[in-house]
Amino acid sequence: MSEIWLEIWSTVRSEFADIPDVGEATRIVLRLGMAVILGGLLGYERERSGKAAGLRTHMLVALGAAIFVLVPLQGGMQVGDISRVLQGVIAGIGFLGAGAIIKLSNEREIHGLTTSASIWMTAAIGVAAGMGREATALVSTVMALFVLAVLRRVEARISARQEKSVIASDGK
Repeated sequence: MSEIWLEIWSTVRSEFADIPDVGEATRIVLRLGMAVILGGLLGYERERSGKAAGLRTHMLVALGAAIFVLVPLQGGMQVGDISRVLQGVIAGIGFLGAGAIIKLSNEREIHGLTTSASIWMTAAIGVAAGMGREATALVSTVMALFVLAVLRRVEARISARQEKSVIASDGK
């Protein structure tokens, strides 16, 4: 009976042997953690803006993208061969992003394009983190936050000026 338990334990241990040492465990936690945190920053900005795809969505997109590239790298796949994996991730994220876009039938207005783009950007940041390009992922996140948060204020000012201009011209 103890031989059976020994065999079971050996099988279970071998199934969890994809992290051979502390260095590799640290690398995995760092890459996936960076993806989650950076995706969370973009998601928090979207959540704060009241958008449908918020904190959890962006965190999961970044984490998923990171896993999709990290696991093949761990398995020894060459970086050049990962291009096929990236094609699949990009196509899948495009499908997810398309679901965030809503065209209003009564108006010529489309909503969700920025959210869709932020999901796409979050996947790219997750890929960068998963491939060990943490600095690139961080710089990309800062740039995306600039576009999402700072430029929104610039757009609001431009819109306000245009409305004032229209009101002023209607009053003449």
